Amino acid sequence: MTDFNRSVLPDAVRSNGATPNPWWANAVVYQIYPRSFQDTNGDGIGDLKGITSRLDYLADLGVDVLWLSPVFKSPQDDNGYDISDYQDIDPLFGTMADMDELLAEAHKRGLKVIMDLVVNHTSDEHAWFQASRDRDDPHADWYWWRPARPGHEPGTPGAEPNRWGSYFGGSAWQYDPKRGEYYLHQFSRKQPDLNWENPEVRKAVYRMMNWWMDRGIDGFRMDVITLISKHLDSHGRLPGEVDSELSEGEIGEEGYTNASPFCSDGPRLDEFLAEMRREVFEGREGYMNVGEAPGITPERNEFITNPAHKELDMLFLFDHVSIDQSPESKWDTHAFVPKKLQDRMSRQQEAVRNAGWASLFFCNHDQPRVVSRWGNDSDRESRELSAKAFGMLLHMHRGTPYIYEGEELGMTNAHFTELGQYRDLEAINAYRQRVEEARCQSPESMMAALALIGRDNARTPMQWDASRYAGFTAADAATEPWIGVNPNHVEINAAEEFDDPDSVYGFYKKLIAMRHNSATVATGEWNLLAADDEQVYAFTRTSGDDTILVVVNLTDESAGLPGEVAELLGDGVAESQILLSTYDVAHGVKSIARGELARWEGVVIQL
Repeated sequence: MTDFNRSVLPDAVRSNGATPNPWWANAVVYQIYPRSFQDTNGDGIGDLKGITSRLDYLADLGVDVLWLSPVFKSPQDDNGYDISDYQDIDPLFGTMADMDELLAEAHKRGLKVIMDLVVNHTSDEHAWFQASRDRDDPHADWYWWRPARPGHEPGTPGAEPNRWGSYFGGSAWQYDPKRGEYYLHQFSRKQPDLNWENPEVRKAVYRMMNWWMDRGIDGFRMDVITLISKHLDSHGRLPGEVDSELSEGEIGEEGYTNASPFCSDGPRLDEFLAEMRREVFEGREGYMNVGEAPGITPERNEFITNPAHKELDMLFLFDHVSIDQSPESKWDTHAFVPKKLQDRMSRQQEAVRNAGWASLFFCNHDQPRVVSRWGNDSDRESRELSAKAFGMLLHMHRGTPYIYEGEELGMTNAHFTELGQYRDLEAINAYRQRVEEARCQSPESMMAALALIGRDNARTPMQWDASRYAGFTAADAATEPWIGVNPNHVEINAAEEFDDPDSVYGFYKKLIAMRHNSATVATGEWNLLAADDEQVYAFTRTSGDDTILVVVNLTDESAGLPGEVAELLGDGVAESQILLSTYDVAHGVKSIARGELARWEGVVIQL
């Protein structure tokens, strides 16, 4: 169970460089995608009451923090990441009273709640944006408005202020006839970017954040927060605008230039984040804030999360979850190579060796299920072994682990075979643009890419039991779930695993308990071993005189124990030294003695 008295890390132990150590240094976060977690009113969409009804399950698992994907009022163009009212709950999910009840009931169980906040952009239905469509309104400069290019008819191809493409396909500019200008949207056309250069925008955002903090939430996960500062030339022009001093780069295969280098980690990002810290969080206790950080290097992560700089507690980096994608397009996928994962995660760990902190994740609402992506979900044994192997690998690193709903059960990708089964705007738009318009990818390879890495793989309903709709909604509900239930819920579900200590769920409970109870697991120094090994990822964690060894075979074939690891273990290990194994203790001892790890075998050893 989640423990109010979870061990407090002593000051003698160093986490992120702060003294005393922050409470979250040995905590575990659980992400909930509300629309897919639990439906209580039979409309096929999960709701806040549903989350409240499952709090005992989350407390049993032992997690400390619940991160809710957005539940604010929204047209739901991008499943709530397009917010039309920051200070109201969308009726899809319930009411403000439901939110208050969830907070109270979570806090009773020792669970903290952080909300997913999107302030790089709003919905085009937000009152701020609607006001900004009037050039004479005080909100006129709250978004990135630009005129059509000279000599072009506004609203026609080529009239856009520059050639930036949107993350969701097509141009990053949308013409608004009412204003007679274009507005910037890095994502959907219904998600206009806020102009953070305007101090009034920032003040309004901070007022809203304080309103929520005063209401009792425990912090924020901030969506694409590292995109809020754009690169401008000396006259305030964006790259590629007429007469701009900054080039926007080359046009890619989809017919657009890449906005990311000019909108990620912009020149004022540190200033904005430090201001936010002062205006919202200074003087408060018991909170955490984490930022989604596209375009941020591990080295920049160290700076931003260093408590001395007073910006953010943690960031989500993405370099490790792009190892099976080409730099040109995420939809150009490649086979999983363990060595690439080791290289990327090692760099992240090394960057926070002296200061700052790491967010540890493989799965979330934007990523597929790791067991299908990099593991083996073809049969029960392979699925459970590979789910445990990746769970062990992640949770034994230094940082704060994040569990995405269902990851603790070994939930798999959806295995959709038709485009009509997908609901995700990104997936549908990408297929249209790459296959039908640009014709730079075949229908077959695009469908294979969607099946491997599409976001909807993570968004199918939570699998609670073997009933018709997996317990997500009533079996006799009049409305089907908003997206298809994975047929394998009959085998993979919480009811099946809850009381089984050998299940993936039971394994995750052990991982969480180790984080809570071991300062070495939570904060110990991290050191890579056998850096050149192609199959085995091995490292040590050390705190004072205490050292543990983590060794994981990330392949579906047996692997020799790396020489460096074998040398460290000398004559083998006793059963009492095995702290955790993806098989069982006896199996781990025999494997070490043979000098060979079975497929997906991971062992944590007390040295």
